[in-house]
Amino acid sequence: MDKTKQYKLKEFAHNTIASELGVEELKDWNFDESEFKENRGAFVTLEVDGRLRGCIGNIEPIYPLWEAIKNNAYQAAFRDPRFDPITKDEFEIIDIEISVLTVPEKSSIDSVRPGIDGVVLKQGVQGATYLPQVWEDINDKDAFLNSLCLKGGMAEDAWKNEGIEVYTYQVEKF
Repeated sequence: MDKTKQYKLKEFAHNTIASELGVEELKDWNFDESEFKENRGAFVTLEVDGRLRGCIGNIEPIYPLWEAIKNNAYQAAFRDPRFDPITKDEFEIIDIEISVLTVPEKSSIDSVRPGIDGVVLKQGVQGATYLPQVWEDINDKDAFLNSLCLKGGMAEDAWKNEGIEVYTYQVEKF
């Protein structure tokens, strides 16, 4: 995706949050370009002073990209259960990162590429994902997978079980 389209999506996410806070009016956005209409998985990550402040997304490509960004920006700012809703003061210093995902593919633990792949682990009804950016904080593969299992409510070493489902994807982040 070219830089102009990336900038437009970031501005859209920013405007979505700002309008909910009453800081700005919601602009009349035009997303006629085919790239914006394509169903894509996407995450919106919010940080304040380099600390995670919200991160919500959809892994599967079930919404047009523009709609996924709108929904996930709102959810990351106001509905991430790990955090209180964003305040007007925080909004002034918030950093927004958008990750547009490839379609997840069935994989194996041995095929997971540290620093490159986002990973989804599933065991029955439990599951979780980490975006590839998480490798920057947890660069040891075993520690990454242990943490992902715990995030999904599984035993820390569930990734070693034969019954675990593994999916990988990549992202374009901006």
